Amino acid sequence: MKKRAPHPTLTLSRTKKSTSEKGGALMHPARLAAKIQGQIEHFSGKLSAGLTKPAARMVREVLLGMQARGSVRLSEIGRALEEPTALKKVIERLGRHLRRREVREQVAGNLLELGSGKVGEKTLLVVDLTDISKPYARHMEHLARVRDGSTGEFTNGYWCCQVVGVERDRADVMPLYQALYSQRAPDFVSENEEILKAIGAVWEATEGRGVVVIDRGGDRIELLRPWIKGGRDFVVRMRGDRHVESRRNRERVDTIAERCRPKYRTSIVREEGAREKVYHLAFGGTTVRLPNSRKPLSLMVVWGFGKRPLMLLSSLPRGSRKRAWQIVESYLARWRVEETIRFMKQSYDMEDIRLLSYERLRTMAVLVMAAAYFTCVYLGSRAKLRILTCHVYEAAQRIFGIADFRFYAIADGIRQALYGRSGASKAPKPPPPAPNLSLFPLGP
Repeated sequence: MKKRAPHPTLTLSRTKKSTSEKGGALMHPARLAAKIQGQIEHFSGKLSAGLTKPAARMVREVLLGMQARGSVRLSEIGRALEEPTALKKVIERLGRHLRRREVREQVAGNLLELGSGKVGEKTLLVVDLTDISKPYARHMEHLARVRDGSTGEFTNGYWCCQVVGVERDRADVMPLYQALYSQRAPDFVSENEEILKAIGAVWEATEGRGVVVIDRGGDRIELLRPWIKGGRDFVVRMRGDRHVESRRNRERVDTIAERCRPKYRTSIVREEGAREKVYHLAFGGTTVRLPNSRKPLSLMVVWGFGKRPLMLLSSLPRGSRKRAWQIVESYLARWRVEETIRFMKQSYDMEDIRLLSYERLRTMAVLVMAAAYFTCVYLGSRAKLRILTCHVYEAAQRIFGIADFRFYAIADGIRQALYGRSGASKAPKPPPPAPNLSLFPLGP
Protein backbone atom coordinates (compact mmCIF):
# COMPACT_ATOMS: atom_id res chain seq x y z
CA MET A 1 0.00 0.00 0.00
CA LYS A 2 1.22 3.46 -0.80
CA LYS A 3 2.35 5.54 2.13
CA ARG A 4 0.15 8.44 3.06
CA ALA A 5 1.62 11.78 2.14
CA PRO A 6 2.73 13.76 5.19
CA HIS A 7 0.36 16.41 6.42
CA PRO A 8 1.05 19.40 8.64
CA THR A 9 -0.57 19.19 12.07
CA LEU A 10 -2.27 21.73 14.23
CA THR A 11 -1.10 22.46 17.76
CA LEU A 12 -3.10 21.22 20.71
CA SER A 13 -4.18 24.73 21.52
CA ARG A 14 -6.22 24.80 18.32
CA THR A 15 -7.90 21.44 18.94
CA LYS A 16 -11.29 21.63 20.63
CA LYS A 17 -12.00 19.23 23.45
CA SER A 18 -14.88 16.91 22.73
CA THR A 19 -17.85 17.01 25.06
CA SER A 20 -21.26 15.41 25.07
CA GLU A 21 -24.41 17.30 24.14
CA LYS A 22 -25.04 18.02 27.83
CA GLY A 23 -21.45 19.18 28.31
CA GLY A 24 -18.80 17.68 30.55
CA ALA A 25 -17.63 14.10 30.13
CA LEU A 26 -16.52 12.50 26.90
CA MET A 27 -19.01 10.29 25.12
CA HIS A 28 -18.72 6.62 26.06
CA PRO A 29 -17.02 4.62 23.28
CA ALA A 30 -19.96 2.22 22.97
CA ARG A 31 -22.38 5.12 22.63
CA LEU A 32 -20.13 6.79 20.06
CA ALA A 33 -19.95 3.57 18.03
CA ALA A 34 -23.73 3.20 18.20
CA LYS A 35 -24.24 6.77 16.97
CA ILE A 36 -21.85 6.28 14.05
CA GLN A 37 -23.49 2.98 13.10
CA GLY A 38 -26.89 4.63 13.29
CA GLN A 39 -25.79 7.41 10.97
CA ILE A 40 -24.27 4.91 8.53
CA GLU A 41 -27.54 2.98 8.49
CA HIS A 42 -29.54 6.18 7.96
CA PHE A 43 -27.22 7.26 5.16
CA SER A 44 -27.26 3.83 3.50
CA GLY A 45 -31.06 3.89 3.63
CA LYS A 46 -31.09 7.01 1.45
CA LEU A 47 -28.35 5.62 -0.74
CA SER A 48 -30.20 2.37 -1.42
CA ALA A 49 -33.66 3.86 -2.07
CA GLY A 50 -35.30 1.88 -4.85
CA LEU A 51 -33.28 -1.28 -4.28
CA THR A 52 -34.54 -4.63 -3.07
CA LYS A 53 -34.05 -5.43 0.62
CA PRO A 54 -31.16 -7.87 -0.01
CA ALA A 55 -29.36 -5.31 -2.19
CA ALA A 56 -30.00 -2.55 0.35
CA ARG A 57 -28.57 -4.80 3.04
CA MET A 58 -25.42 -5.27 0.97
CA VAL A 59 -25.00 -1.50 0.59
CA ARG A 60 -25.37 -1.00 4.35
CA GLU A 61 -22.96 -3.79 5.23
CA VAL A 62 -20.29 -2.78 2.71
CA LEU A 63 -20.37 0.82 3.93
CA LEU A 64 -20.18 -0.26 7.57
CA GLY A 65 -17.39 -2.75 6.92
CA MET A 66 -15.47 -0.28 4.78
CA GLN A 67 -15.62 2.36 7.50
CA ALA A 68 -14.76 -0.11 10.27
CA ARG A 69 -11.82 -1.71 8.48
CA GLY A 70 -10.65 1.01 6.10
CA SER A 71 -10.58 -1.56 3.33
CA VAL A 72 -12.44 -2.49 0.13
CA ARG A 73 -11.54 -6.18 0.42
CA LEU A 74 -14.65 -8.29 0.88
CA SER A 75 -12.79 -10.54 3.32
CA GLU A 76 -12.09 -7.58 5.62
CA ILE A 77 -15.61 -6.24 5.24
CA GLY A 78 -17.00 -9.69 6.03
CA ARG A 79 -14.85 -9.99 9.16
CA ALA A 80 -16.05 -6.58 10.35
CA LEU A 81 -19.65 -7.85 10.19
CA GLU A 82 -18.77 -10.97 12.24
CA GLU A 83 -21.88 -12.88 11.30
CA PRO A 84 -22.51 -16.43 12.51
CA THR A 85 -22.47 -17.50 8.85
CA ALA A 86 -19.17 -18.75 7.43
CA LEU A 87 -16.99 -15.95 6.06
CA LYS A 88 -16.97 -17.57 2.63
CA LYS A 89 -20.77 -17.44 2.48
CA VAL A 90 -20.80 -13.77 3.53
CA ILE A 91 -18.30 -12.89 0.78
CA GLU A 92 -20.36 -14.78 -1.77
CA ARG A 93 -23.54 -12.99 -0.71
CA LEU A 94 -21.95 -9.55 -0.92
CA GLY A 95 -20.35 -10.37 -4.26
CA ARG A 96 -23.63 -11.61 -5.70
CA HIS A 97 -25.25 -8.19 -5.26
CA LEU A 98 -22.14 -6.23 -6.22
CA ARG A 99 -22.22 -7.70 -9.71
CA ARG A 100 -25.72 -6.38 -10.46
CA ARG A 101 -25.54 -3.39 -12.77
CA GLU A 102 -28.84 -1.95 -11.58
CA VAL A 103 -27.46 -1.74 -8.04
CA ARG A 104 -24.50 0.35 -9.20
CA GLU A 105 -26.67 2.66 -11.28
CA GLN A 106 -29.26 3.15 -8.53
CA VAL A 107 -26.67 3.88 -5.84
CA ALA A 108 -24.78 6.29 -8.10
CA GLY A 109 -28.02 8.12 -8.93
CA ASN A 110 -29.06 8.35 -5.29
CA LEU A 111 -25.64 9.69 -4.31
CA LEU A 112 -25.88 12.40 -6.95
CA GLU A 113 -29.38 13.29 -5.75
CA LEU A 114 -28.08 13.67 -2.19
CA GLY A 115 -25.23 15.93 -3.26
CA SER A 116 -27.01 17.93 -5.95
CA GLY A 117 -28.85 20.09 -3.44
CA LYS A 118 -25.53 21.42 -2.16
CA VAL A 119 -24.33 22.47 -5.63
CA GLY A 120 -24.93 26.12 -6.48
CA GLU A 121 -24.44 28.14 -9.64
CA LYS A 122 -20.84 28.96 -8.73
CA THR A 123 -19.90 25.59 -7.20
CA LEU A 124 -16.83 24.16 -8.90
CA LEU A 125 -17.21 20.66 -10.37
CA VAL A 126 -13.63 19.44 -10.52
CA VAL A 127 -13.12 16.54 -12.94
CA ASP A 128 -10.16 14.26 -12.39
CA LEU A 129 -8.95 11.09 -14.07
CA THR A 130 -7.06 8.89 -11.63
CA ASP A 131 -5.64 5.40 -11.90
CA ILE A 132 -6.14 2.25 -9.86
CA SER A 133 -2.82 0.48 -10.25
CA LYS A 134 -2.80 -3.35 -10.12
CA PRO A 135 0.71 -4.26 -11.30
CA TYR A 136 0.58 -7.88 -10.13
CA ALA A 137 -2.98 -8.67 -11.20
CA ARG A 138 -3.44 -11.20 -13.98
CA HIS A 139 -7.00 -12.51 -13.77
CA MET A 140 -9.05 -9.36 -13.06
CA GLU A 141 -11.55 -8.80 -15.87
CA HIS A 142 -10.69 -6.27 -18.61
CA LEU A 143 -7.34 -5.24 -17.11
CA ALA A 144 -5.93 -2.33 -19.10
CA ARG A 145 -2.71 -0.32 -19.20
CA VAL A 146 -2.64 2.77 -17.02
CA ARG A 147 -0.01 5.30 -16.09
CA ASP A 148 0.72 5.03 -12.38
CA GLY A 149 0.49 8.55 -10.98
CA SER A 150 3.02 7.77 -8.24
CA THR A 151 5.79 6.23 -10.33
CA GLY A 152 5.00 7.59 -13.79
CA GLU A 153 5.35 4.06 -15.19
CA PHE A 154 2.78 2.14 -17.22
CA THR A 155 1.26 -0.87 -15.50
CA ASN A 156 -1.93 -2.94 -15.31
CA GLY A 157 -4.98 -1.35 -13.77
CA TYR A 158 -8.11 0.68 -14.33
CA TRP A 159 -9.07 4.32 -14.73
CA CYS A 160 -11.53 6.25 -12.57
CA CYS A 161 -13.35 9.39 -13.68
CA GLN A 162 -14.28 11.47 -10.64
CA VAL A 163 -16.26 14.65 -10.07
CA VAL A 164 -15.82 16.47 -6.76
CA GLY A 165 -17.68 19.65 -5.84
CA VAL A 166 -15.88 22.48 -4.04
CA GLU A 167 -16.57 26.14 -3.29
CA ARG A 168 -13.99 28.82 -4.04
CA ASP A 169 -14.19 30.35 -0.58
CA ARG A 170 -14.63 27.23 1.57
CA ALA A 171 -12.53 24.19 2.37
CA ASP A 172 -15.45 21.74 2.23
CA VAL A 173 -15.49 19.22 -0.61
CA MET A 174 -18.34 17.09 -1.97
CA PRO A 175 -17.53 13.73 -3.59
CA LEU A 176 -20.29 13.40 -6.20
CA TYR A 177 -19.40 10.90 -8.91
CA GLN A 178 -16.95 8.11 -9.57
CA ALA A 179 -16.94 5.65 -12.45
CA LEU A 180 -14.29 2.96 -12.91
CA TYR A 181 -13.64 1.99 -16.51
CA SER A 182 -11.26 0.06 -18.73
CA GLN A 183 -10.25 0.66 -22.33
CA ARG A 184 -10.61 -3.09 -22.89
CA ALA A 185 -14.23 -3.29 -21.73
CA PRO A 186 -16.69 -3.97 -24.57
CA ASP A 187 -18.81 -0.92 -23.71
CA PHE A 188 -15.86 1.51 -23.64
CA VAL A 189 -16.05 4.25 -26.28
CA SER A 190 -13.40 6.83 -25.41
CA GLU A 191 -11.98 8.88 -22.58
CA ASN A 192 -13.89 11.89 -23.90
CA GLU A 193 -17.11 9.94 -23.66
CA GLU A 194 -16.38 9.02 -20.02
CA ILE A 195 -15.81 12.68 -19.12
CA LEU A 196 -18.94 13.83 -20.98
CA LYS A 197 -20.97 11.09 -19.32
CA ALA A 198 -19.71 12.10 -15.86
CA ILE A 199 -20.39 15.80 -16.30
CA GLY A 200 -23.70 15.09 -18.02
CA ALA A 201 -24.88 13.01 -15.06
CA VAL A 202 -23.87 15.70 -12.56
CA TRP A 203 -25.44 18.53 -14.56
CA GLU A 204 -28.65 16.54 -14.96
CA ALA A 205 -28.85 16.09 -11.18
CA THR A 206 -28.02 19.75 -10.47
CA GLU A 207 -30.22 21.12 -13.28
CA GLY A 208 -27.20 22.66 -14.96
CA ARG A 209 -25.69 24.30 -11.88
CA GLY A 210 -21.93 24.30 -11.34
CA VAL A 211 -18.74 25.27 -13.17
CA VAL A 212 -16.63 22.47 -14.63
CA VAL A 213 -12.89 22.64 -13.88
CA ILE A 214 -10.45 20.32 -15.67
CA ASP A 215 -6.67 20.20 -15.79
CA ARG A 216 -4.66 18.96 -18.78
CA GLY A 217 -6.72 17.15 -21.38
CA GLY A 218 -9.85 19.20 -20.76
CA ASP A 219 -9.12 21.51 -23.70
CA ARG A 220 -10.20 19.00 -26.33
CA ILE A 221 -12.63 20.38 -28.87
CA GLU A 222 -14.83 17.28 -28.40
CA LEU A 223 -15.45 18.37 -24.80
CA LEU A 224 -15.65 22.12 -25.24
CA ARG A 225 -18.12 22.29 -28.12
CA PRO A 226 -20.99 20.45 -26.32
CA TRP A 227 -20.53 22.63 -23.22
CA ILE A 228 -20.52 25.85 -25.23
CA LYS A 229 -23.56 24.73 -27.21
CA GLY A 230 -25.39 23.88 -23.99
CA GLY A 231 -24.48 27.19 -22.37
CA ARG A 232 -22.46 25.54 -19.59
CA ASP A 233 -19.66 27.22 -17.66
CA PHE A 234 -16.14 25.80 -17.53
CA VAL A 235 -12.49 26.54 -16.71
CA VAL A 236 -9.92 24.35 -18.47
CA ARG A 237 -6.15 24.38 -18.69
CA MET A 238 -4.91 24.90 -22.24
CA ARG A 239 -1.96 23.38 -24.03
CA GLY A 240 0.20 25.86 -25.87
CA ASP A 241 -0.20 24.13 -29.23
CA ARG A 242 -4.02 24.39 -29.25
CA HIS A 243 -5.49 26.81 -31.78
CA VAL A 244 -8.10 29.46 -31.04
CA GLU A 245 -9.31 32.55 -32.91
CA SER A 246 -8.29 36.04 -31.83
CA ARG A 247 -8.40 39.41 -33.57
CA ARG A 248 -5.55 38.17 -35.76
CA ASN A 249 -7.51 35.12 -36.91
CA ARG A 250 -6.49 31.59 -35.90
CA GLU A 251 -3.39 31.33 -33.70
CA ARG A 252 -1.69 29.03 -31.24
CA VAL A 253 -2.57 29.67 -27.60
CA ASP A 254 1.07 30.14 -26.55
CA THR A 255 1.52 32.77 -29.26
CA ILE A 256 -1.41 34.75 -27.89
CA ALA A 257 -0.07 34.30 -24.34
CA GLU A 258 3.24 35.87 -25.32
CA ARG A 259 1.44 39.06 -26.36
CA CYS A 260 -0.72 39.17 -23.25
CA ARG A 261 0.48 41.58 -20.58
CA PRO A 262 0.04 41.01 -16.82
CA LYS A 263 -2.53 43.50 -15.58
CA TYR A 264 -2.86 42.31 -11.98
CA ARG A 265 -0.58 40.92 -9.26
CA THR A 266 -1.15 38.90 -6.11
CA SER A 267 0.51 36.34 -3.82
CA ILE A 268 -0.79 33.00 -2.59
CA VAL A 269 0.45 30.40 -0.10
CA ARG A 270 0.30 26.69 -0.86
CA GLU A 271 0.96 23.98 1.71
CA GLU A 272 3.33 21.39 0.26
CA GLY A 273 3.83 18.58 2.73
CA ALA A 274 4.89 20.14 6.03
CA ARG A 275 6.01 23.39 4.41
CA GLU A 276 4.33 26.47 3.06
CA LYS A 277 5.42 27.89 -0.28
CA VAL A 278 4.63 31.43 -1.39
CA TYR A 279 3.87 32.10 -5.05
CA HIS A 280 4.00 35.65 -6.39
CA LEU A 281 1.64 35.72 -9.35
CA ALA A 282 0.95 38.10 -12.21
CA PHE A 283 -2.07 37.55 -14.44
CA GLY A 284 -3.94 39.07 -17.32
CA GLY A 285 -6.29 38.00 -20.07
CA THR A 286 -7.81 38.50 -23.47
CA THR A 287 -10.87 37.41 -25.43
CA VAL A 288 -10.73 34.49 -27.88
CA ARG A 289 -13.08 32.08 -29.61
CA LEU A 290 -12.96 28.47 -30.63
CA PRO A 291 -12.56 27.87 -34.38
CA ASN A 292 -15.90 28.25 -36.15
CA SER A 293 -17.62 29.49 -32.99
CA ARG A 294 -19.12 32.88 -32.16
CA LYS A 295 -19.08 32.42 -28.38
CA PRO A 296 -16.52 34.80 -26.78
CA LEU A 297 -14.28 33.07 -24.21
CA SER A 298 -11.78 34.36 -21.67
CA LEU A 299 -8.16 33.31 -22.00
CA MET A 300 -6.36 33.95 -18.71
CA VAL A 301 -2.55 33.86 -18.61
CA VAL A 302 -0.86 33.43 -15.20
CA TRP A 303 2.85 33.86 -14.52
CA GLY A 304 4.62 32.67 -11.36
CA PHE A 305 4.21 28.89 -11.22
CA GLY A 306 7.15 28.02 -13.47
CA LYS A 307 9.11 29.04 -16.51
CA ARG A 308 6.06 28.85 -18.75
CA PRO A 309 2.82 30.68 -18.02
CA LEU A 310 -0.36 28.90 -17.00
CA MET A 311 -3.07 29.31 -19.67
CA LEU A 312 -6.74 28.93 -18.75
CA LEU A 313 -9.74 29.03 -21.09
CA SER A 314 -13.10 29.85 -19.54
CA SER A 315 -16.65 30.73 -20.44
CA LEU A 316 -16.75 33.05 -17.41
CA PRO A 317 -16.37 36.81 -17.97
CA ARG A 318 -13.14 38.54 -16.94
CA GLY A 319 -14.19 42.22 -17.05
CA SER A 320 -12.77 43.18 -13.66
CA ARG A 321 -9.93 42.15 -11.38
CA LYS A 322 -12.38 40.24 -9.17
CA ARG A 323 -13.83 38.27 -12.08
CA ALA A 324 -10.43 37.62 -13.60
CA TRP A 325 -9.14 36.27 -10.28
CA GLN A 326 -12.22 34.06 -9.89
CA ILE A 327 -11.23 32.23 -13.05
CA VAL A 328 -7.69 31.67 -11.76
CA GLU A 329 -8.95 30.76 -8.28
CA SER A 330 -11.34 28.20 -9.77
CA TYR A 331 -8.44 26.32 -11.30
CA LEU A 332 -6.34 26.55 -8.13
CA ALA A 333 -9.19 24.89 -6.19
CA ARG A 334 -8.05 21.65 -7.81
CA TRP A 335 -5.32 21.44 -5.18
CA ARG A 336 -7.92 20.77 -2.51
CA VAL A 337 -9.60 18.12 -4.66
CA GLU A 338 -6.30 16.33 -5.27
CA GLU A 339 -6.07 15.80 -1.51
CA THR A 340 -9.63 14.43 -1.47
CA ILE A 341 -8.70 11.91 -4.14
CA ARG A 342 -5.68 10.78 -2.11
CA PHE A 343 -7.94 10.53 0.93
CA MET A 344 -10.36 8.19 -0.85
CA LYS A 345 -7.63 5.95 -2.21
CA GLN A 346 -5.66 5.73 1.03
CA SER A 347 -8.31 5.76 3.76
CA TYR A 348 -10.20 2.90 2.11
CA ASP A 349 -7.12 1.24 0.58
CA MET A 350 -8.74 1.30 -2.85
CA GLU A 351 -5.71 0.00 -4.71
CA ASP A 352 -5.90 -3.18 -2.63
CA ILE A 353 -9.20 -4.07 -4.31
CA ARG A 354 -9.23 -7.76 -5.31
CA LEU A 355 -12.51 -8.32 -7.09
CA LEU A 356 -12.15 -10.26 -10.31
CA SER A 357 -15.45 -9.25 -11.93
CA TYR A 358 -15.49 -5.95 -13.84
CA GLU A 359 -19.05 -5.15 -12.77
CA ARG A 360 -18.21 -5.77 -9.11
CA LEU A 361 -15.22 -3.47 -9.43
CA ARG A 362 -17.41 -0.71 -10.86
CA THR A 363 -20.00 -1.05 -8.09
CA MET A 364 -17.34 -1.00 -5.38
CA ALA A 365 -15.88 2.20 -6.88
CA VAL A 366 -19.29 3.86 -6.48
CA LEU A 367 -19.53 2.67 -2.86
CA VAL A 368 -16.06 4.08 -2.12
CA MET A 369 -17.27 7.47 -3.34
CA ALA A 370 -20.35 7.06 -1.14
CA ALA A 371 -18.17 6.27 1.89
CA ALA A 372 -16.11 9.41 1.17
CA TYR A 373 -19.34 11.45 0.90
CA PHE A 374 -20.43 10.16 4.29
CA THR A 375 -17.13 11.19 5.87
CA CYS A 376 -16.69 14.50 4.05
CA VAL A 377 -20.27 15.75 3.88
CA TYR A 378 -22.97 13.72 5.58
CA LEU A 379 -21.38 13.28 8.99
CA GLY A 380 -21.02 17.01 9.57
CA SER A 381 -23.87 18.37 7.45
CA ARG A 382 -26.41 18.72 10.24
CA ALA A 383 -26.23 20.80 13.38
CA LYS A 384 -27.16 17.81 15.57
CA LEU A 385 -24.14 15.90 14.23
CA ARG A 386 -21.54 18.57 15.04
CA ILE A 387 -20.92 17.12 18.46
CA LEU A 388 -20.57 13.66 16.92
CA THR A 389 -17.93 14.97 14.54
CA CYS A 390 -16.10 16.48 17.52
CA HIS A 391 -16.14 13.12 19.28
CA VAL A 392 -14.87 11.37 16.18
CA TYR A 393 -11.93 13.78 16.14
CA GLU A 394 -11.17 12.78 19.72
CA ALA A 395 -11.32 9.10 18.85
CA ALA A 396 -8.63 9.61 16.23
CA GLN A 397 -6.10 9.75 19.10
CA ARG A 398 -3.84 12.32 17.43
CA ILE A 399 -1.33 13.28 20.07
CA PHE A 400 -0.09 16.52 18.57
CA GLY A 401 -3.40 17.65 17.14
CA ILE A 402 -5.48 16.89 14.08
CA ALA A 403 -4.01 16.73 10.59
CA ASP A 404 -4.82 19.83 8.58
CA PHE A 405 -6.81 17.76 6.11
CA ARG A 406 -9.37 16.78 8.74
CA PHE A 407 -11.09 14.02 6.79
CA TYR A 408 -8.16 11.69 7.50
CA ALA A 409 -8.75 12.29 11.21
CA ILE A 410 -12.49 11.69 10.87
CA ALA A 411 -11.95 8.44 8.91
CA ASP A 412 -9.39 7.25 11.46
CA GLY A 413 -11.73 8.20 14.30
CA ILE A 414 -14.65 6.30 12.76
CA ARG A 415 -12.45 3.25 12.32
CA GLN A 416 -11.20 3.52 15.91
CA ALA A 417 -14.72 3.95 17.31
CA LEU A 418 -16.16 1.02 15.35
CA TYR A 419 -13.31 -1.33 16.22
CA GLY A 420 -14.70 -4.14 18.31
CA ARG A 421 -18.25 -2.78 18.09
CA SER A 422 -19.25 -3.38 14.48
CA GLY A 423 -18.71 -7.09 14.86
CA ALA A 424 -14.96 -7.15 14.20
CA SER A 425 -13.05 -9.58 16.35
CA LYS A 426 -9.63 -8.61 15.11
CA ALA A 427 -8.15 -5.15 14.98
CA PRO A 428 -7.64 -3.68 11.51
CA LYS A 429 -4.24 -2.54 10.48
CA PRO A 430 -3.66 0.95 11.89
CA PRO A 431 -3.31 3.76 9.34
CA PRO A 432 0.14 5.26 8.78
CA PRO A 433 0.72 7.91 11.50
CA ALA A 434 1.50 11.53 10.81
CA PRO A 435 5.26 12.20 10.61
CA ASN A 436 5.55 13.71 14.07
CA LEU A 437 3.76 10.74 15.67
CA SER A 438 6.21 8.10 14.52
CA LEU A 439 7.69 7.61 18.01
CA PHE A 440 4.35 7.37 19.79
CA PRO A 441 1.67 4.64 19.72
CA LEU A 442 -1.83 5.55 18.59
CA GLY A 443 -3.41 4.30 21.81
CA PRO A 444 -5.90 1.56 22.54
